[in-house]
Order: sequence, then structure tokens, then C-alpha cells
Amino acid sequence: MSGVTTYEAIDDRIAADAIMTDHSQGLEIVDGHAVKAPVDYEDPDHLYDMLIARIRKYHPSTDVTMIKKAYELAQEAHGDQCRKSGEPYIVHPLWVAIILADLEMDKETIAAGILHDVVEDTQISEDEIRKDFGDDVALLVDGVTKLGRLSYSSDKLDVQAENLRKMFLAMAKDIRVIIIKLADRLHNLRTLQFMKPAKQKEKARETMDIYAPIAQRLGISKIKTELDDLALKYSQPEVFFDLVDQINTRKMEREEFVQQIVEEVSSHMGNVNIKAQVSGRVKHFFSIYKKMVNQDKTVDQIYDLFAVRIIVESVRDCYAALGVIHELYTPIPGRFKDYIAMPKPNMYQSLHTTLMSSVGQPFEIQIRTEEMHKTAEYGIAAHWKYKESGDGKKSVKAQEEEKLSWLRQILEWQRDMSDNREFMSLIKGDLDLFAEDVYCFTPQGDVKNLPNGSTPIDFAYIIHSAVGNKMVGARVNGKLVNIDYKIQNGDRIEILTSQNSKGPSRDWLGIVKSTQAKNKINQWFKREFKEENIVKGKELIASYCRTKSIVQSSIMAARYQEIVQKKYGFKDWDSVLAAIGHGGLKEGQVVNRLVEEYSKEHKQELTDEDVLGKVAEASKNKVHIAKSKSGILVKGIDDVAVRFSRCCNPVPGDEIVGFVTRGRGLSIHRTDCVNMLHLTEPERARLIEAEWESEVAEQAGGQYLAEVKIYAYDKKGLLLEMSRIFTEQNVDVKSMNVRTSKKQGTATIETGFIVHGREELDKVIKKLLQLEDIIDIERTTG
Repeated sequence: MSGVTTYEAIDDRIAADAIMTDHSQGLEIVDGHAVKAPVDYEDPDHLYDMLIARIRKYHPSTDVTMIKKAYELAQEAHGDQCRKSGEPYIVHPLWVAIILADLEMDKETIAAGILHDVVEDTQISEDEIRKDFGDDVALLVDGVTKLGRLSYSSDKLDVQAENLRKMFLAMAKDIRVIIIKLADRLHNLRTLQFMKPAKQKEKARETMDIYAPIAQRLGISKIKTELDDLALKYSQPEVFFDLVDQINTRKMEREEFVQQIVEEVSSHMGNVNIKAQVSGRVKHFFSIYKKMVNQDKTVDQIYDLFAVRIIVESVRDCYAALGVIHELYTPIPGRFKDYIAMPKPNMYQSLHTTLMSSVGQPFEIQIRTEEMHKTAEYGIAAHWKYKESGDGKKSVKAQEEEKLSWLRQILEWQRDMSDNREFMSLIKGDLDLFAEDVYCFTPQGDVKNLPNGSTPIDFAYIIHSAVGNKMVGARVNGKLVNIDYKIQNGDRIEILTSQNSKGPSRDWLGIVKSTQAKNKINQWFKREFKEENIVKGKELIASYCRTKSIVQSSIMAARYQEIVQKKYGFKDWDSVLAAIGHGGLKEGQVVNRLVEEYSKEHKQELTDEDVLGKVAEASKNKVHIAKSKSGILVKGIDDVAVRFSRCCNPVPGDEIVGFVTRGRGLSIHRTDCVNMLHLTEPERARLIEAEWESEVAEQAGGQYLAEVKIYAYDKKGLLLEMSRIFTEQNVDVKSMNVRTSKKQGTATIETGFIVHGREELDKVIKKLLQLEDIIDIERTTG
């Protein structure tokens, strides 16, 4: 409405002395304002009536049966219980419900708010709650009960606070659980004056580290700002009251200034026919204090101590109002923020601009729509307002909103915090917040996080390796469980140990989820069975040497062993043997490295003349080629290594010929290799006859790279059909290159794959040729 002024003269942040007044003196905070309220602990029934009145402000239905039933049950269950203030205990859950009603929450949440302490503090069970109020309310009460068991340790601030925030959210499968817990904490802070000073500081610090950041992330500024101010009051009372005094010193002057701005803005909005609600305020204490500390300024130096809020009907009006404001006042450069185009991670939207008034006093203006304002005030809570029609059934629109797509966006939090006490981890979307981690805690309340699917064994080893090694059982939430029990978020775990335990079982390696537990179990076996593992390691090395025809005594020199020790990070040779014995190191790796070091010292250099001489000497006999895992050798020519050429990739069964290279031993080619067909006369002198030793290579499991060129029609699905054949034939494809010709509609496919011999190669080629689109296949020949 154009020109309407709703200046909050006794705003929650201006009337600081009233806000922080004890409830025992009859003051209540409503929408951030300090107003007179009944003396709550004298009349719970009056509080209940106040609750119902607030619900009916936004609930179109008159059905409050569930809430009345919850009140009656809670009042009976809590009975004569009292708080430290001396008031009946039922007053606390009623105030929690009133705070939830101020957030316009649904009746299930409000009922759960009234019942949130009955399972923990009375004889009422969760099953009774479920029977009388349904699954929703039971789930909410159970969630709040579990959160109440969290322990906050101020001596581990950074790690503990971060883990608690994560666990807080991970435990809440329904975000309403957190909203109830925030309301619970807010009322506890409002009545914190009845606690001892040490307890006040502890609760204040916990609020600043855990609850206020969560309220901010969920966008619930109605709760977040009050939590901040109350926490500041009790954590640093001298600072707080000094700030209150500074702000109140020129209170009337400031009120007049803000009132003047509000009237000017309202008038100009009306002149340009923009319907707007305009209000003014001084920002809340904690916000001012934080800026003073971060910017090292006094109260008088804070630019945006004052804020004027303009609420309009549409986004277009937001920008139109901004134009009017910038014509009316001088904007301060660099102080404009467009949170409409780029919302904050908690979906907060508004235009912020800082301006200079005609008297030289800076102030901030925020411009937003009514919907944006609701999001700013209620945040995630806006999704649980009553959405029922007159007949009590939820509308289609409400059902769609319950899908909570907005919630999924808000939970994709970014690392946008400037303080290491604030959230540092990117939270995954949807309601399953921590899919990769599970959060549990010790009997002392310390939070531990483990990979999802972890067991009590994982938990034991994260406590200490000695606890894991002596573990004989576990209790979860007070009940004995199997050691393969899958830990759930919020579980309280107690490990049972015995000094008579023989240690972990090898079966545990198949049960545990965390790498840390597996490593510690393996370390235990290494230490406990070192002597046995050393003996086994020696046997494995000896066996490997026998299999590969390696003279073990020649490669076991101390200098070779020392090189191997350094390579694998062991202090002595026995440790290497033990590692081989328990499977941490392969004997082949070790022996091959020893052989490599031995070969470096015993390498024999052959000249071309030596090689050609040996060729002439061996020309009377054909060279037999065999390949094994230890390498390729030529029988009849000593100390000359044999390698298969990459140009034609011969495989067992191909006709082959040997070519003596300069300094690189003997190279084996197919007789149809292009490179062999075009040798010069001097080069032909280096050729030597060769043949495969009958079936030796294939029997030894030799593997050979075969390369073929496939000509085919360029048809969709051809590669898929080829892949199917390779899979059926159990062929390992190492490379594939495809070239197509759009003009001719053909494709040329060059592929390399592993075979054991010519017979297998021919079989694969035959299968490929059966494909309809294959034109021809040929081996590569250089």
C-alpha cells in the first residue's frame, strides 16, 4: 500500500533492554518485539490459549484436536516436574510450541514441540506417541530426543563444533526435527538467567557454534538473530551491555532519523504508484558487534547501523523502487548487492543498497517482495505452514510443495563462510544428507564419523588400535549387537574389550568398511606372526626362483637386498620377507628387482661382429622361439635377447624370421612383414631362420599383441557388435582407431588385442567376418 509507514519504534534491536528482560518479569518476544506477556509459569492454560490463538491466525481450519491432545498428555506426563526457575515444566514445551506457531508450522510439528521431552523425561514411550499421534509426530519426537543426547565439548571447538553440526543434520531425516530443536534452544536461552554463570557461558558458546549457524543455513532469521543476541549477552555480558548503552545513548535521535527516512521513502513510492510497505529499524546487536570486530570500528563508524525495508508486490517493482531510491539519495559506491539475481545459499533474496542521507548519515535499504520477505523470515520453515483446505484435506498445490525441491537446493551448501568454526563441508542434496558418512558418538558424547556401512569394529579402531585388538563385543544404544551391525546416524556405541582376547580375526577384514580399520588389523597380523611370515617369505622366494630357473644364491647379495629395502620402505631384509609372507608384497616383484640389479653388474656387451659371428655359427640350426614370463630367449645364441617387432606383431603359428639388430639383440618379424620384404642386401646378411618351439609359448600362457585392419560399411551399432564378439571370445582389446569416409559410406577400423597364438587369432577374425557389415580384415604388416 503506497505511503503506509510501519516504523517499528520499539524494534527488537532498539529496545535491547526490554528484549533481554527475564520472562519472570512478564515480557515476551513476538515477531522480534518486546511486549508484555502473562507471567507464564503461573498459568500454563493461558499459555495454551495463547498458542491456539496464534495458530488460528494462519490456520484456516479450527481443528486443533491433535494439539489439545498433545498438551493434555504432556501436562499429565510431566506432572510435578519443575524447571530451575521453579515454574512447572510444562511451561517450557508450551513456549517451544508458541515459537513454532510464530513460524507458522504445521500441527504435527507443534504437537511434537509440546511432546519433545516426554520420551526423555517421563514414562511415556515412543510407541505410545506413535499409537496416539501417528508416525510423523513419533519420528519428530524421536529425532529431537536423539539430538538432546549430543554432548558439546568446548575444549575441542573447531573439530567438535563442525562434527556436531554435521551430525545434527545427518540425524534429522526430517528437517522439522531441527526446527523444533532450534525453538527448544531459543526458549532455553530466553530463560538462561536461572543457570549458573559457567553454564550460561557454555550454552551461549554452544549456541554460537552450533545452533545459530544452522538457523542461518536454514534461512530462519526470526530465530537466528535472537539466538545471536542472547548468546552474545551471556557469553560476553560486558561487551553486550556496553553495546546496548551505546545504541541507547542516542536512541530518540536515531528513531527520529529512521522515521524521517521511512516517511520520505513512503511518499516517493506513492508518487510513482508503487504499492509498498516501508519500515525502519536498527540492526540487531550481534550483527553490529561482528562488524565492529571484523572492521575494527566503533558503533558510529558502522555504515549500515540503520536499515529501511521496502516490501513491494513484484520483482519488477523491486528494481523500480531501487531506481526511485537512487534518485532520492546518494548511493555509496561498492555497497550495492543484488541477492535477487544471485540468491544466498539459503535462498535469501533481496536488493541491498547503502545510501547517504541529506544529513550525512549512512543507512541501508532492503527491497524485496512479500514472498521474499517470508523466505527471509521463515526460511525452510515456510514449507511446513498449514496448507490445508477447509475440509482438512491437503490441496494438490500443497502436495506438490511437500516435494521440497527448495529444500534440496538449500542443502547444497557452499563453502562461503569466513570463519573456521562455521560449516566447512559441502552438504549433499536431498534428505539423505550424508550419504557417504555415518555419524555416531561414544558413551562420553564425542562425535565420530565413519564411512557409511561401518560396523562396531570400525568404531573400535577409530577410538584406538588397542581397543580394536581387544574387542570382544559391542553395545549400541545400550543393547548388545553383532560385530557386523551397520552403524546408523545417532547411535551411541560402547565397545566391550577383554585382556584375554586373542586379537582380531582375519574374517574382520571382510566386515570392516574403513581403510583405517583394515590397516590396523593388517598391522596386528604383521606383528603377531612376523616369524612365521619371514619363513613363509623365504619359501615363496625360493619357489619363485626355481620356477623361473633363477640361481637364487647369485641375486641375494646384501647390496641388492638393500636397494630393494629402500624401494619398498623397509628397515631390514626380514621385514621384506615378512611382508612377502603375509601377502603385503609379491615375491615376483622382489625377485625381479634383485635380478635387475644383478644384471646391471653382470651385463655383457656384444659387438655386431660378435653377433654376426654367432649368427653364422647358428645358421646351421633353426632358432627356436619361446616366450615365458621371465623373457624371450633364442636357443642356440647365448646372451642375446629376443624381442617381437611392433611393426608386424608376430604370434605363435605365424611364419617368422629373425633379424639381428645393432645393439638390441634379435628382432622377430613375420615373413610377410613389409620391413623384411624391403631390406637391402647388406641388411639381409643379418637375417636368421627362426621358428616357434612347438606349443611352448601357448602352454606357458604367453600373451601376444595382434593388430588387424578391418574394412566395413559405416553402420550404426557395428562397434557394439564387435565388442560383443571380443567379450564372448574373452579377448582383451588394447587399442582401437576408427576412420570413416562419408563419401563412400565406409569405415576403417584398426584394432589391437591380446591372443595366445595364431589359432585364437584366426578364430576371432572368422567371428568378426560373420558380421554383416564387415567387408574384409587383414593383419598389419608394418
